[in-house]
Amino acid sequence: MSTVTTPRHVKAGLYDEDFYAWAMRTAALLRQRRFAEIDIAHLAEELEDMGKRERRALESYMRNVTLHLLKWRYQPEKRGASWRQSIRNGRIEIQKLLRDSPSLSGEVSQMLADEYSAARADAIDEIELSEKTFPSQCPFTMEQELDERFWPDDGN
Repeated sequence: MSTVTTPRHVKAGLYDEDFYAWAMRTAALLRQRRFAEIDIAHLAEELEDMGKRERRALESYMRNVTLHLLKWRYQPEKRGASWRQSIRNGRIEIQKLLRDSPSLSGEVSQMLADEYSAARADAIDEIELSEKTFPSQCPFTMEQELDERFWPDDGN
């Protein structure tokens, strides 16, 4: 974390010494509207980090769903309950994240395009098929990724 200067009335180092104590103290100060005592710089940093974590979680679930959809399509003989569960659970988590952070909805198409190369690389490693087997661009739309009825067969 970056070095942040804190006002002298904020316990020096609490953020670095005991994050939990800092977080609880900050929440209490906010509830009490004692804004002048809040470690604003670290609070702003933590809020930004929370947003980044939501985005990274969404990207991770999208990559995992894409990976399993690729495996489902290109390795049909190994389809099983664990892949179905991974796809279903990933879809559920994506929907939850988008419900809780709807502002991310406008970014999902780009995220899908960005995460496809990693999902493709993982599929190549796991399935051990030639990279030529897999399209260079994501063959699935975001709607398909989220559609619980969508299960690609090896010919689509």
